[in-house]
Amino acid sequence: MGDMARIIEAKLRAALDPTVLTVADDSARHSGHSGARPGGQSHFTVTVESRVFTGLGRLARHRLVNRLLAEELAGPVHALALITRAPNEA
Repeated sequence: MGDMARIIEAKLRAALDPTVLTVADDSARHSGHSGARPGGQSHFTVTVESRVFTGLGRLARHRLVNRLLAEELAGPVHALALITRAPNEA
């Protein structure tokens, strides 16, 4: 796991106390595309399950994660795909 993935994971763990959290670096699949950097760590898919998401719609969940990762999204992270759910959701 690269440094950026560790930062993303640490921030989300601290704020959301997730029951499930995976951070996948998809940068290699975007090589040569806009925003891709030679060292990677620019495109991520995050799956997070947290009680914090209970009662929130998908857009509110994504906005929450984007706020938590605002610093990273303003700089090194070009793309962030999110899968968010509350416990017991399929």
